[in-house]
Amino acid sequence: MTLTRRDLLRGLGTAAAAGAIVRPDHATRLTAHGLRLTAPDFPRKADFRIADGYTYINGAYTHPMPIAAGEAYHRVVDRRSSLGTPAPSGPRPDPLAAFASLINAKPSEVSFIPNTSTGENLVVECLGIGRNAGNVVTDALHFEGALIHLYELQKRGLDLRVVMPRENRIELRDLERVIDRNTKLVEVSLVSMYNGFQHDLKAVCDLAHAHGAYVYADIIQGVGAVPFDVRATGVDFAASATYKWLMGDFGFAFFFVREELLGSVIQRPHWSYESSTDAEIHMSPTDPMAPTPVSWTPGKTASHYFQLGTTASAAGAALAVSIPYIQGLGVDNIQRWRQPMIDKLQAEMPRLGFVPQTPQGGTGPIVTFAHKSEDAINRKLQAARVSVRVAQYWMRIAPSVFNDMADVDRLLEALS
Repeated sequence: MTLTRRDLLRGLGTAAAAGAIVRPDHATRLTAHGLRLTAPDFPRKADFRIADGYTYINGAYTHPMPIAAGEAYHRVVDRRSSLGTPAPSGPRPDPLAAFASLINAKPSEVSFIPNTSTGENLVVECLGIGRNAGNVVTDALHFEGALIHLYELQKRGLDLRVVMPRENRIELRDLERVIDRNTKLVEVSLVSMYNGFQHDLKAVCDLAHAHGAYVYADIIQGVGAVPFDVRATGVDFAASATYKWLMGDFGFAFFFVREELLGSVIQRPHWSYESSTDAEIHMSPTDPMAPTPVSWTPGKTASHYFQLGTTASAAGAALAVSIPYIQGLGVDNIQRWRQPMIDKLQAEMPRLGFVPQTPQGGTGPIVTFAHKSEDAINRKLQAARVSVRVAQYWMRIAPSVFNDMADVDRLLEALS
């Protein structure tokens, strides 16, 4: 079946998705999410700008935008730097609805926020963590920023319980030992930013809910890279910035709150004009008298609860392309394409003297190894023009849709 660009426009059904690049050599089918590739052609190198001779296996650090998403971004910048240009025609891009569809949420359950940490802080604030009785349970593989937040609250008296890993994973039985009827919140990362360990989030939620606790998941290293469904897991809160596996930009994130918690468990932490459905100024002398200079009706969606002002419009336009692009490829297909690369790294890196930190059998996008040679490793990788995350004592490798076994071989050769 040959697809033209016109076919893609028709199939995806939005102006934003028009830039989603799909090569004209796939069988396709339409789903509720738009165009779905039944046999995606990987690697997707032509969909990204990759300099000749450069190998990037570092999507967990920051993922490049697809070319089409970058074009959508630039179109917004062009409009912002021009006067009198006509507004684009067609449906308005809606990255929030696209993200909600990706995680099987309602758009009313999702709000824009600036970054993942804002979401975690909002959960802690709205639940009154640290201001009332109750404990918080987390684990040592949770995001470092969230751990800093919780440890600082511990200094002020919070009963914080941190589960340590066994053989680089968090065991459910260890969570069971510390979650009790006084647990207010369980905080975890769906996929650990350090070593890629992936929680069975449904099991964590079932355990927490059985004790009356709520669950917050940091999903930045998971959503877009592994299948994730808020309904199937039962998670109460989740947050993700968009510059990693959602292939977006910095300063733009999503915050999910389960609908039935809004207005009951969760009260409004802040107010702004975004909190209202119909804010109006009443200052004109031709305006009928009003008791206050402004009138408003509080909205009821997550956006009305948590969004305080304008968002990065160019970043949103890029996401309105990149998220449908991810859906078109299929997260499950992305995961299957990546897995042999992860498996090969797990097999070959120890032969080069690196100590595995990622549990065997994982299906996430990250594989991590311990080392003691940061400077030497960096010199080798820079000479070979290979990019992975190299920290002082560990190295993280994160292949994506544009990587292939040749990229893995270049990395291994550079390190040998």
